[in-house]
Amino acid sequence: MKSSSTRAVVAPLLLALMLILGWQALVSVMGWPSFVLPSPAAVAPRLVADLSSASFWAHVWVTVLEALGGCLLGALAGLPLAVAIHVSRWFSDAVNPFLGATQAIPAIALAPLLVLWVGYGLFPIMLLCGLMVFFPILVTTLVGLRHVDQDLVDAARMDGADRAAQLWWIEFPLALPSALAGLRNGFTLSITGAVVGEMVMGGDGLGLVLAVQRDQMDTVGMFATIMVLCAVASGIYLAIRAVELRSRVVAAQLRRQ
Repeated sequence: MKSSSTRAVVAPLLLALMLILGWQALVSVMGWPSFVLPSPAAVAPRLVADLSSASFWAHVWVTVLEALGGCLLGALAGLPLAVAIHVSRWFSDAVNPFLGATQAIPAIALAPLLVLWVGYGLFPIMLLCGLMVFFPILVTTLVGLRHVDQDLVDAARMDGADRAAQLWWIEFPLALPSALAGLRNGFTLSITGAVVGEMVMGGDGLGLVLAVQRDQMDTVGMFATIMVLCAVASGIYLAIRAVELRSRVVAAQLRRQ
């Protein structure tokens, strides 16, 4: 157990070090100017300066709020729809041909339409994020529901549990790890959706910061901001992953009962 915990910390740090060394080697070999590809030594001071700024953290908070709100909207739509598809064969056959279409529309095309329909502000960006995370949450939850051990469901039915009780006490707890996996993967998409939404629809988050840095040809600043976005996405990804692992333990205990 201790070995696995140590590996979980050391392995990412080693990989990060290797990536930084590779980045520095690429800069040294290619010899590009800093406005094309800045070196880690140029980005590090800018990153420290940004993280020391209260105004920068305000932009970070806005982007996180948009991403979390989008995940919530995606879950509120995806989870009930997954249950409905799982329960009703007619509904499943009706909507299955159209589910893939939700992923065929690029976010960059949806953003201007949402401006026309909903307007500017926080909610349209959350809605864009929700549309991006809806599909992975739906699919992973549906897979989890369909892979629940049927013997457990039959045993619950023999004990007198109705369909709603089977879903609430047996199927959904066992499918929860899959739903959390969809939410975990969807959150990274939600961060992307927030940044795209801010750059297209306007906003006060890191998408705005990137847009300003792009217009100013501030490549060093863009690298620093992108690194912060990666760190935020990775942090919440790992947090959801921890909850997911805990839910797998609970699901395993439920199967043994």
